[in-house]
Amino acid sequence: MRLAILGAGGHGSVIADSAEASGWKITFFDDWRTGIFVAWEVAGTSSQLLERVEDFDGVIVGIGANVVRLDWLAKLRDAGAPLVTIIDRTAVVSPRAEIGKACYLAPSSVVNVSARIGDGCIINTGATVDHDCHVAEGAHLSPGVHLSGAVKIGRASWMGTGTVVRNNITVGDNVIAGVGSAIVKDIASNKTVVGVPARPLKAF
Repeated sequence: MRLAILGAGGHGSVIADSAEASGWKITFFDDWRTGIFVAWEVAGTSSQLLERVEDFDGVIVGIGANVVRLDWLAKLRDAGAPLVTIIDRTAVVSPRAEIGKACYLAPSSVVNVSARIGDGCIINTGATVDHDCHVAEGAHLSPGVHLSGAVKIGRASWMGTGTVVRNNITVGDNVIAGVGSAIVKDIASNKTVVGVPARPLKAF
């Protein structure tokens, strides 16, 4: 099984490590690297990947920036790429959860019953998504993020490392939560929040 990863950086290498452990043969594509990256070949640019999607059994975007990842996901979908989700062997995923396309579930992550994960999401190392949560497309739950039951995380939102979200909370689209935030109230779209409890940053 041949997997193409777009983005030869830190996030891409973590995906490659999980995928290789599950039997995938890895090829990277990147606009800034050539040759060998860590232990894998960088075979060409993003444009070349778009031309070669049929050469692979699976394609995934290994770019951490949410909006950029979603943009490339759309381009690859339009090109007919066989988009796949990579789930690390140590992740725990309920058979009654729904996981979208082109997601990455990192080591020791957990997705519980009736949770829904949209396309292009990152559920990073040790992050947990409890029952009945909805994580919209392109969101990133950083290492150690914990969502209590029935939480909604909006499109392309980024929950910083160690963020905790109380049950039944809604976080809007394009929200950034700083490291170690505790979200106990709903957060409107396009806000940056920090602290315990989390509050929006004030404009200077």
